[in-house]
Amino acid sequence: MKLPVLRVAVVGHTNSGKTSLLRTLTRDVTFGEVSNSAATTRNVEATILVIEGAPTVELFDTPGLEDSSGLLEHLDQRRRNIGCDWTDAIAAFLEDYDLRGKFQQEAKVLSQLLTCDIALYVVDTRDRVHGKHKDELEILAHSARPILPVLNFVANPEAKPDLWRAQLARVNMHSVSTFDTVVLDELSELQLYEKIRSLLDPFKETLDAVIADAAERRQALRYASAALIVNLLIDAASYVLTVSSEGEEPKLEGLENLKQTLRAREQHCVEALLELHRFQPGDYLSETLPIQNGAWGLDLFSLESMTEFGLVTGTAATTGALAGLAVDAVTGGMTLGAAALTGAAVGGVAGAVTSRGRELLDGLLGYRELRADPQTLALLAHRQIALVRALLRRGHASQERLRLTEADLREDKKVLSKALLKALEGARHHRDWSSLSPLKFIVGQSGRASVEERLVAILLEALRE
Repeated sequence: MKLPVLRVAVVGHTNSGKTSLLRTLTRDVTFGEVSNSAATTRNVEATILVIEGAPTVELFDTPGLEDSSGLLEHLDQRRRNIGCDWTDAIAAFLEDYDLRGKFQQEAKVLSQLLTCDIALYVVDTRDRVHGKHKDELEILAHSARPILPVLNFVANPEAKPDLWRAQLARVNMHSVSTFDTVVLDELSELQLYEKIRSLLDPFKETLDAVIADAAERRQALRYASAALIVNLLIDAASYVLTVSSEGEEPKLEGLENLKQTLRAREQHCVEALLELHRFQPGDYLSETLPIQNGAWGLDLFSLESMTEFGLVTGTAATTGALAGLAVDAVTGGMTLGAAALTGAAVGGVAGAVTSRGRELLDGLLGYRELRADPQTLALLAHRQIALVRALLRRGHASQERLRLTEADLREDKKVLSKALLKALEGARHHRDWSSLSPLKFIVGQSGRASVEERLVAILLEALRE
């Protein structure tokens, strides 16, 4: 059944966040122009929400109302002169208005509003209620269209939502939505659509579809994010670099090559996550965990990186998150051969791993295998989890580069790391599971699929809101 298309005008005072709202609702950082300067939007711009290939909601970004006080006085005079109500006065104003005149921005807004089914009146709650705002509300209240105020920037310390709610109630606008276009809250987005639905009975089925689609897209985004992280972890856990045990140079060179390979693979994951969430590389910057131009500022193998993520415990506190020797084939042992790679030049080796059996050791006589140690794998996971959590909360209108906060790092790292590493144990025994390996890369193996499924479940729980 074809759903009726809902037409929504987004209106409000200059620089209140109208374009920002549309960017966030459509997840499109390129829509319109967002700027701190006044009157950035000068003409009506449109975008569409599509569900299952069909246009469902048409959204119209309108210019800012600049002289609402002057227009209100003009409409009142017209109303008195021709003896009509406010709604007819607005219609008469638009019929004979010269768009080159004084109220051209207001005329564009009202013209678009009267072709739509509802208007979202966007309020910058950091502002106090001024006379110009009261006059805007007075005009909009007489437009014969449902008006839903949207309180924007409510996460800002300077926000005054209670003050605005009181003023809106004075003009009989009691249904109010709270929606921050910078700090995105999944529940706020759903509630916005629910409040629109409560005002528009003829579009109930359309808005039911929009609400269901928004929830499904959010869940699909979490799942796709988890899948990207899982592929990174399996690639890293199953990647093995074999080096000669003769002399120190091959070991040092091999360890550096391993580090570079893992750094590059993590960077690929970061870029994929930014693209998946429809952000650009330059959108992300954190003071604590910096990603500049899409690249992590804290090195994967630094002690500082482990400290920030709360992964420094025991031996790791002195060695840092470093790639280690998984098997020492020369001695036939089952340790990391830590003595072979200690010192400031290398940085240290930490942890212990399970041997893959005597058969492998015999086949590698005279060689060593280098691979990521458990701490490195845990750090890889936590960095990506923190990034995804932050992206899920980021509105697509923010002009500041994204910054991770302490809240992004408060999860129980010890419990999560234990679950992740246990699920990755199987991958550490299958070098053919890594796309980084020069061996034949096998994706479709049932064993890998089972590990992927377990890891995705763990990560979805970590990303649950």
